[in-house]
Amino acid sequence: MIRLPRLDDHATDRFPDPRSALLQPNGLLAFGGDLSPSRLLTAYAHGIFPWFNEGEPILWWSPDPRCVFHTDHLRPNRSLRRALKGTLWHISVDRAFGRVMEACAAPRTGQSGTWISPAMIDAYSALHEAGYAHSVEVWDEDRLVGGVYGVSLGHLFCGESMFSACSGGSKLALYALAALLREWEFPLIDAQVSNDHLLGLGALEMPRAAFLKNVAHLTTAPFDQDRWRQLPAVPAQWIVDGKSFTTTG
Repeated sequence: MIRLPRLDDHATDRFPDPRSALLQPNGLLAFGGDLSPSRLLTAYAHGIFPWFNEGEPILWWSPDPRCVFHTDHLRPNRSLRRALKGTLWHISVDRAFGRVMEACAAPRTGQSGTWISPAMIDAYSALHEAGYAHSVEVWDEDRLVGGVYGVSLGHLFCGESMFSACSGGSKLALYALAALLREWEFPLIDAQVSNDHLLGLGALEMPRAAFLKNVAHLTTAPFDQDRWRQLPAVPAQWIVDGKSFTTTG
């Protein structure tokens, strides 16, 4: 029988040591509690994230190894650069957070449901309003064709999900996010649990011990979250050409 710690409904600042997570299923650490902003921020500051299906109790995870992207290595590949040549797509930040979450929650082909439940949408929307959850959007004129969202804490970005309504939409959103984070000296994007798709995009697996050391350092680094709200929309071509979000003219 699996015995898991149950979180106190009132102590939102306490989690078990991530190193005590189960081996099978890999990284399962605790259950219960709530999805309040204070609890979520405490979780991310300790390398922990919620992941559960609708109808299940809230489950908290810290897998070993951890899937991460190094922002300095995450750049558009040749096929995407070629596909974007001449497009009029553009990229924005925090202009459609709720729509990105809803698009990520939409079931994919062959899926019967999603872990991004209404409760998760409400929780991360509250984090967005508090200035900690952010989205990058890709547009074809007024049509949202791709996006990614996650949580920014200190100098660490914890990616949650991405979607694509057109070929290349999610990849471009991810590369644009990486370009922005490089500019701000964020070295890592936490991608949580590895899969073939993420590894194919350039993600790597990092031992949990090393990841937790990075988390302790990066999440306590000072960063002005208001910078997210001050970004202009930029042409997709800027990401191909390696320009920054703050380039003008």
